[in-house]
Amino acid sequence: MRPDHDAEPPARWQQRKSAQTRARLIHAGVECLVEHGYAGLTTASVAERCEVSRGAMHHHYPTRMDLVADVVEHVFFHRMRNFLEDYFHALRERGEEQLVEVACAAHWRSVQTPEYAAYLELATAARTDHELARHFNPAAHRFDEVWTREMVEAFPQLHDRLEAVKLANDLVTAAHMGMVLNPIVFGAQDGKLPPRTEDLQSLLVAVIKGLYAARQLSPGKTSAL
Repeated sequence: MRPDHDAEPPARWQQRKSAQTRARLIHAGVECLVEHGYAGLTTASVAERCEVSRGAMHHHYPTRMDLVADVVEHVFFHRMRNFLEDYFHALRERGEEQLVEVACAAHWRSVQTPEYAAYLELATAARTDHELARHFNPAAHRFDEVWTREMVEAFPQLHDRLEAVKLANDLVTAAHMGMVLNPIVFGAQDGKLPPRTEDLQSLLVAVIKGLYAARQLSPGKTSAL
């Protein structure tokens, strides 16, 4: 899922400069999404933010949807990379006996990022914008497939409970999305976790541990709860 602009730098100077400019434009696109929503993601706003000419912008991204397509790929790739890097780093520090706690905490941190905020803006807009949906929906399906494979690789200790791993991932994904979309309801202040959010995190950990335990005792069942 690595986007072209995140690939190894080209050998030729001109190609490398072009790749760097595209990366700047895409990062600016993410910032526009986070600050102004999908309506604010335009070639004009991105060009102004990056201080590049309209001609240069048109050279890299002739249309808004050309830009949107690369922003979508960037958001999905970096969401996955940020989580995996954080998860493996935390696991080395805390140990595998706290695997579920580490994974839940890492995923929660991953939804506090600009990439996730941009993802939410895109997902919401794609519900009614059919042109965006043509780019976003296939990328979302591909991301889900790759994410599932990565989760299987990230949790080799649970290979005898793969369906439980997938179900736990779906549960955490849905719960964290709801928590991010309702910060005022849950009492968030100044970026701090309110007690209700901490309680939900503890509940998620307990439910997932119970799910894994049940699936270990009864492999092959389609439901463990």
